[in-house]
Amino acid sequence: MYCNALEVLKERGFVEWSSHTEELEEHFINNMVTGYIGFDPSADSLHVGNLVAIMGLAWMQRLGHRPVALAGGGTGRIGDPSGKSSERNLLSEDQISYNVERIAKQLKHFLDFDCGENSALLLNNNDWLKKLNYIEFLRDIGKYFPVSFLVNRDYVRNRVVDPDKSITYTELSYILLQAYDFNHMFNEIGCTLQMGGNDQQVNIIAGMDLSRKKSGGQCFGMTFPLLLNSQGQKFGKSESGAVYLSPHRTSIYKFYQFWINVDDSDLEKLYKLFTFMKLDEIDAIISDHITDPHLRKAQKKLAWDLTCRVHGEDAAKKARDASALLFGEMDIKDADTELLDTLSAEIPFAEIDSKRDGSLTELLVLSGGCASKGEAKRKIKEGGVYLNGTKITEEAKQISPEDILDGGYVQLRVGKKDFRLVRFKD
Repeated sequence: MYCNALEVLKERGFVEWSSHTEELEEHFINNMVTGYIGFDPSADSLHVGNLVAIMGLAWMQRLGHRPVALAGGGTGRIGDPSGKSSERNLLSEDQISYNVERIAKQLKHFLDFDCGENSALLLNNNDWLKKLNYIEFLRDIGKYFPVSFLVNRDYVRNRVVDPDKSITYTELSYILLQAYDFNHMFNEIGCTLQMGGNDQQVNIIAGMDLSRKKSGGQCFGMTFPLLLNSQGQKFGKSESGAVYLSPHRTSIYKFYQFWINVDDSDLEKLYKLFTFMKLDEIDAIISDHITDPHLRKAQKKLAWDLTCRVHGEDAAKKARDASALLFGEMDIKDADTELLDTLSAEIPFAEIDSKRDGSLTELLVLSGGCASKGEAKRKIKEGGVYLNGTKITEEAKQISPEDILDGGYVQLRVGKKDFRLVRFKD
């Protein structure tokens, strides 16, 4: 007997909808289920919004079943029109291949591709879609899709009736290609389950129906909920846009800080979805957090867990220490050059091409912390200026060698939140 993965996924909040629920539960108990999720290679990195799907596959593997990550190298050349109000820009085959390669590396942080019978598989649908013959595809696949089924989709109908929008035949064909993927993997690797976001439900049903009609297979579908934060906004966005898993798109510090900033009311949901912790362990973390919520202990544990998984422990430590420096939990005088270099990429930073001396007011102006020396003196007089974490009350304060940190840095703070880092060039 195998683990009833559907039951576990439900109690952790992964399941929005599932087909043939009782039969699917029995299928999980009696078989090692092969299930897949498709990943869109329209960018060279996955983002935080993809984590529900990624962790769904990871949990499936932990429970003894076989996960398949399907890179849409073929379908990505068209683009899924689901939920889109206009046609997407088409990418070159070389760009898609590069994106698939980068995404594959990110998935390896979550899935084990070499653990025996239920090792994860990474497939690319371009391997079979590029071999399709158009006439044969229309004859063998297209005949199973009534036009009414295609045009009655909300995202299709909305674009057909709106004179300012349109939908191309290419986009309309996408659902046939995704259904073909499911049927192909059913026949080739015994894949009986397709999972995806809730906007994929119709596409998943189309694949199930095609496998039943063409191959006589009993297949299943499951969708994950659209994850919203406490403000009702789509989860995975920051003020600067999507939070990516790639450090080239979202710095490791900003990735860490994203989790530090999640709302208390979202914590339990996020722990269940994005960690492998047991439910009683999660309950204990949340209970401990509630006693002193201002310390953000639960956010820090979540940020550490996810940053370690995505970027590695060494990188997570640098991000954690940079955060501690910025928010006064670590004395900046204890920071080494490497840590200050990390911080310089995350807050306003200036290099001063001068000797390591001069007045604090000049430094405040040169760094952009104050608009003029007059404003700088006023801020100092009001008690709103800090040098290396220490409040400065002397308007004529001169920078001395003792003020210089490792690497030639000094840290300034104006008010409560305006942090700046300055480095003197030798």
